[in-house]
Formats: sequence, C-alpha cells, structure tokens
Amino acid sequence: MSKIIAVLPGDGIGPEIIAEAVKLLNTLNQSHGLDIQLEEGLIGGAAIDVTGKPLPDATLELVKKSDAVLLGAVGGTKWEPLPIAIRPEKGLLGLRSELGLFANLRPAILFPELANASTLKPEVVVGLDILIVRELTGGIYFGKPRGVRKLDNGERQGFNTLVYDTHEIERIARVGFESAMKRQRRLCSVDKANVLEATELWREIVIEISNDYPEVELTHMYVDNAAMQLVRFPKQFDVMVTNNMFGDILSDLASQLTGSIGMLPSASLDSNGKGMYEPIHGSAPDIAGRNIANPLATILSVAMLLRYSLKLPELADKVEHAVSKVLQDGLRTADIRQDGKTVVSTREMGDAIVAALN
Repeated sequence: MSKIIAVLPGDGIGPEIIAEAVKLLNTLNQSHGLDIQLEEGLIGGAAIDVTGKPLPDATLELVKKSDAVLLGAVGGTKWEPLPIAIRPEKGLLGLRSELGLFANLRPAILFPELANASTLKPEVVVGLDILIVRELTGGIYFGKPRGVRKLDNGERQGFNTLVYDTHEIERIARVGFESAMKRQRRLCSVDKANVLEATELWREIVIEISNDYPEVELTHMYVDNAAMQLVRFPKQFDVMVTNNMFGDILSDLASQLTGSIGMLPSASLDSNGKGMYEPIHGSAPDIAGRNIANPLATILSVAMLLRYSLKLPELADKVEHAVSKVLQDGLRTADIRQDGKTVVSTREMGDAIVAALN
C-alpha cells in the first residue's frame, strides 16, 4: 500500500526548495521503487491568504492521515503586522502540537568539500558530526500564562512561561540517550540549572534516566558555555539534548559551522516515528522567487524522511551520497560559493542531485 507524504511548501523560498525535493521524490518513485503518494496542502502565510488561518482544517486533516510531512518554510514580512495569534509561525507550532512531534533531530555535519565555506578554521570543523536533540512541544514557546498586559503604573509588560513536566523531560532524554547509543555513546545535556528552576528539574530527570544507559557518557553544560564551546571546539560534542528554546538557538549556531544554514535538515518525530521533515532555515523572503536558494537542506530532509518514517536507510544513504557527489563535482549555490567552483541555481542544483542519484 502506498505511503502518503503531505507536502507543505509554505512561504518565501519554501515553494522553490520543495519543488526540488518533490522532483527527487518523483524520481525515487519512478526509478527506485519508492511507493508513495504526494498530496499538497497550505500552511503559514500562504494559508492565511486563502483561508484566513495559518493551519487550515484541511491541512490538519491531511497531515494526520499522512505517513510523513515535508515542509518548506513559513513566515515573512508581509504577515508581520498580524496579531501574533494568527501569524504564519502559529501554523508550524500548531502542527508540532497537534501531531505530538516532541523530538526534533538536527544533525550538523560538515561535508568535507565545504570545509573552506565555514567561517571557522578548517582544522576546527573538518570531521564535524553533531546531532542536536531538541524538545519541541514544551518549554517557553508553549508555556502558559503568556501574553502582554497593562500594569497599574501604566506600563505594558510582556511575559512567557518556561515550564516542563517530568514526562516531557523523560521522553526527550530517552531520545537523546538512544541516539547516543547509535553513535559514539556520548551525550551532553544543555541547561541553565544554576538560575532556572525548570532546567534544574531538567538536569535531575536526565541524571535519573542515565541510570538506564550506563554505556553512555553523560555530561552537563550551561547553555551560554555550550554556545561558546560550539564555536571554540565543536568536535568535542557527539549528541546534545536540550529544551525547546536552547535547541532552537544552538542548532542555528551550529549551522554556521557547516558553511551555511542552507545545509542543515531536521526531523521532528512523535513517539511512533511519524515525522515532519524540514530545513532548519526560514522563508528568506529577501531572496524568494529568485531561483538562488539552496535546496540541499530540504533534500537532506528527504533523506531523513526515508530513514526515520519510511524505514528505508539504504535509499536515504543514496540521497546523501548524491549530495556528496554533487559537491565533489564542484557545484555550489550562492550561499556556499567558493573560488573555482560553479555557482548554480536552485533548479540546477536539484537537477544535479537527480542526475547523481541515477
């Protein structure tokens, strides 16, 4: 029986990069025996323009019946004047919450061919392979109470709540430990336990869960130090596990170690392995429609989709090898341009990946 993949292009460069991922999936369907059906839906600003809502009921119905979701990007300056409750980003947060996508996996891997594209010295980043495990449905992005209120003295006050329950920490900690077991068996838990009670509890629970994984070396690091260490000596890390906000920030920082945020994919998984796959970059409205965006993070997200939701690791390897082959051949999008290499468009990069795959 065919698997259903919900395709949500979204806003900005989303439709452009998703088009290249769809091109790849169609190729896999035709020539590599991948039995899937692609069904497209609206999300974010594109959905607001048509339905008035960032997450329409039809899209929610589609993703719930699907075996996996492939997302482009949401947001843009066009919708910034809207009330925060109905901005495009609420569509993305709604998907994570409605589907129970609590575990976000963000690999930061440096392809050898891009060592000189990183802003750090090659000796610092060559061989980089980090997995950041981010809790995705709790913490300050979802905590209540939240809002903006007027105080008695006439001032306005904005407030958000950082809150985690035991079970939320336990399940993401287990994802971190299980991931470490498949790699170098080293896990660094990132918190701010010296000043935030919520992350003090985080550390306590992670230590408790570690008793079930005696083979894994567990360390702890405050988030400010972790940010510094990612720049100073990133190869000290194997797997990092952290809360929603810290993971958001640290994974974007880690993207620059690899040469460009346009190179990093992500997977957001529920407890059964169903997932939503997307590049970690935003909608980049400043370059939307210009055919210059880097589609490789989206294509690598397809590889993660094949590996985690469709359980096709060999096909995932083929996609990743195709990306490596194209980089070896000297093709670069504008964000990873290098002297002596050929700069290509979004569509040309997608075509090259398909050719390398075949």
